[in-house]
Amino acid sequence: MLSVRDRRDRPPEEGVVAELQGFAVDKAFFTSHKGILLETELALTLIIFICFTASISAYMAAALLEFFITLAFLFLYATQYYQHFNRLNWPCLDFLRCVSAIIIFLVVSFAAVTSRDGAAIAAFVFGIILVSVFAYDAFKIYRTEMAPRAIQGE
Repeated sequence: MLSVRDRRDRPPEEGVVAELQGFAVDKAFFTSHKGILLETELALTLIIFICFTASISAYMAAALLEFFITLAFLFLYATQYYQHFNRLNWPCLDFLRCVSAIIIFLVVSFAAVTSRDGAAIAAFVFGIILVSVFAYDAFKIYRTEMAPRAIQGE
């Protein structure tokens, strides 16, 4: 009979290892092109959230929502947990995330600049920068993931 100490010292079985590595973070993802884009989007969204909190708190919910959505995508891609949901079209979801963020931040940034507050103007500037980052991300997603699939479908 195995004691508790013997079971603890032996290597785990294959099925247990696969279960434990479900949320293992792929550190190489954070230095990849997609990882750097998501980290940049996350940082700029947090900066815009802070600017909106300091000036116009009515618009901070949009920045907070996009922050959590980007954080969720960063988590799903870094842990490669998105591969468990193979029925979802992840490039399309990521593309729609970028397009919705572009629309939301364009509207909110131009609405915030009308208040002529210092933090609101900073949020406008960072919002325009963030819109360009999201547009670049959407372009890269379309170019690498969606356009080749459309050509193969013909």
